[in-house]
Amino acid sequence: MMPFAVNLPMLNEVVALFVVSVGIAYVCYRLRLAPVTGFLIAGVVIGPNALGIVQEQELVDMLAEIGVILLLFTIGIEFSLEKVSRIRKAIVVGGGTQVALTVLLVSVGLNLVGIDWNSAIYTGCLVALSSTAIVLGLLSERGETDAPHGQLSLAILIFQDLAIVLMVLLIPLLSGEATTPAAIGMVLLKAGALIAAVLLLARKGVPWILEAVARTGRHELFLLTVVAICFGTAAISSIMGVSLALGAFLAGLIVSESRFADQALSEILPLKTVFNAVFFVSVGMLLDMSFLLSQPLLVFGTAIVVIILKLATSWAGVAVLGYPTRVAMAVSIGLAQIGEFSFVLERAGRAVGLSPAGMGDAGSQTFIAAAVFLMLITPFQVSSAPRLAARFTGKREEDEAPAKSSKVEDHVVIIGFGEAGRRLSRVLGDRGIPFTVIELSPANLNDMIEMGIPHVVGDALRPHILEAAGIRTAKMVVVVMNDPTATPGIISQARFMNPTVQIVARTRYMRSMEPLQRRGADIVVPEELETTVRIFSHVLGAYMIPNEEIDRQVKLLRDDNYGVMRGSIQEAHLMVLQGLDEDGLHTRAVAVRKGAPAAGKTLQDLALRRTHQLTVLAVRRDSRTIASPAGDFTVEPNDRLIMIGSAERFAACADLFRVDPEA
Repeated sequence: MMPFAVNLPMLNEVVALFVVSVGIAYVCYRLRLAPVTGFLIAGVVIGPNALGIVQEQELVDMLAEIGVILLLFTIGIEFSLEKVSRIRKAIVVGGGTQVALTVLLVSVGLNLVGIDWNSAIYTGCLVALSSTAIVLGLLSERGETDAPHGQLSLAILIFQDLAIVLMVLLIPLLSGEATTPAAIGMVLLKAGALIAAVLLLARKGVPWILEAVARTGRHELFLLTVVAICFGTAAISSIMGVSLALGAFLAGLIVSESRFADQALSEILPLKTVFNAVFFVSVGMLLDMSFLLSQPLLVFGTAIVVIILKLATSWAGVAVLGYPTRVAMAVSIGLAQIGEFSFVLERAGRAVGLSPAGMGDAGSQTFIAAAVFLMLITPFQVSSAPRLAARFTGKREEDEAPAKSSKVEDHVVIIGFGEAGRRLSRVLGDRGIPFTVIELSPANLNDMIEMGIPHVVGDALRPHILEAAGIRTAKMVVVVMNDPTATPGIISQARFMNPTVQIVARTRYMRSMEPLQRRGADIVVPEELETTVRIFSHVLGAYMIPNEEIDRQVKLLRDDNYGVMRGSIQEAHLMVLQGLDEDGLHTRAVAVRKGAPAAGKTLQDLALRRTHQLTVLAVRRDSRTIASPAGDFTVEPNDRLIMIGSAERFAACADLFRVDPEA
């Protein structure tokens, strides 16, 4: 017997949960299905109603509850009052119409067939909610969050996320636990007091705390502070008798008022991902396959009724805002499912004796089975919604494209605001080139605010921070931060997220050039070489060599070193950066790396103009430039395609040039 062996209860089940989830989620990734689909299937497979690998439902429920807290916390952080104010009418009118109509129709319909009003209203609340996590995740992946149907879907989902707070407060009332006016007033009074305290902290206390912690430069301390705010506020809300869900949302709202909100979100996202996976696995575990097999007509009939109902109510919510039919249809198809917060409500109702349609365990199983099925088909609904809407209305999909977004595009992302970053920002600003700076150091933030520099606060190693800076529509990334340990990771992350972006990086030593180029940097400028160039010019000057000759020698020195070590990218960039008119801004030199899907295919096979509205102006191969290549031209690894098109179209074709990191 090992002297240090420790017996951890349920460890095997936790291991099984994550191993099976990873395996099935990986298969779904390969099949281009949403990860949520894999987690739901994993839950069905390992649950007590199938293989029975995980029997301890209590453990899974506890982990899932943490997932719900983190999910609501992140929604609170993203709940920007300024952003929401732009679509406030859509939130209040569109979202309010959809939720109110759904609850009303379900309640009246069930009451007409003999279901009591409390159970009927409770069921209406369950059906009214759609999946924020799945729908927004899919819209983001497809780059449709700024399209009309994306903005309206966001508005309705925001209203639903707010409505969940009131619905949770309604549960005790519907169960008959708190029917007196005094009890109702006490619940509302506690909730009001908690909200008031949160708003005070959001304005005064928490931004100061996060600022002080950020100045330490310790990521682990910042993460612990954010987690403490999240769970601390949730715990206080629970002590006051208000739901954990409301407390978690309010905690996120506290952090959202800080200028470190993006960094806080990026720190918490890995935890959210882990526990959200457990949440969706726990949902899958609730599905009783024997019930599904014994009552398939009831389950699928319920799912069809829910789809029809959500199509009608979401359509109405968009139609009252005056949007055309094709937009209303695209929104309603995307929202035609039952959301993750419905399971939170279902659990809360089950604890106090409520059940869907008042059917007891049969009602719960019907609801769970129908909801899981609808979640599984949601990725297909979201991906096909714009196309089906366009076909139904006889309009082309391009007709539904949004007006030019105010979001920055074809811009430069500058990482670091030290001396080099400041100089580059000044030059770009003077020349009218759009840019965004990513900076974490609080010492530089005030300067950027005073100078009116567009910026994102956070660690550029985090994908969320790069997203906030518009990495997917950026033309160039320039890494000038003084952190050689972080630079390789930033380059890799930026290259994966946007394979068409050009990356310029600064490094201290020449020996770092090749590793950074392998990571995906197009141009690496070593300070060591530049120091040599400056010394060389001073030495020549001391010997009275004419300035013209010094300049010529310096140019030769730079050309020899950079030319040899950078390949042909230098000339490609010169072609791209010649002009600052619209053509100049919309032209990119896109590297075709070994293993990319574009490698080995002809331009005709890639169909860049037909499918992505991108025109290939030239191809740079070795030291040659092939202008206006024909359709039968075969693209080879290390070629650089000089293309012109909009930032959105470059983002849409990213998969053609993305190299699988596992390859």
